[in-house]
Amino acid sequence: MDLRASFLEGMSRAATFVAVATTDGEAGRFGVTVSSLTSVSADGDQPSLLFCVHHLSPVGAAILKNRAFCANLLAEDQQDLSNLFAGRGGSADHADRFTSTPWDAGEIGQPCLDGATATFECRLATALLWETHHIMVGRVVSVRLSDKPSALLYGQRAYRKAIHLAGDS
Repeated sequence: MDLRASFLEGMSRAATFVAVATTDGEAGRFGVTVSSLTSVSADGDQPSLLFCVHHLSPVGAAILKNRAFCANLLAEDQQDLSNLFAGRGGSADHADRFTSTPWDAGEIGQPCLDGATATFECRLATALLWETHHIMVGRVVSVRLSDKPSALLYGQRAYRKAIHLAGDS
């Protein structure tokens, strides 16, 4: 197995939570499913987080121009929403994706998806192009938490959900 294939197989074994990065502004309304969302820091002037998006994605270009985004952490019952924003079985038109799901504009006008376990509305702080992907870092402006705390996970090339292990408190 070559290095790339081994890398992909190895990374498939790491369960990550699923998020949809959305943006709205001068460049238009766009959204894409991402599995690379992570916190950077809760300290500093504002909390910060990051995610990665392919450099050819129209979502990355829109975020760079709009200078803001919302990271919507999906709830474990939102597999269909993940598939929609991943471009599976639906319209390739990003604007059409927003007509298929309820959402509202957040504090700074970014699309917050209904039912997400948490939404993090951010101003783009910096972006770094690393080979094939933009690493987007945002300063969190607002957080919304739903009454559904269980996040949708993805690992071993399938959707998953977290379970409580015996002996865990």
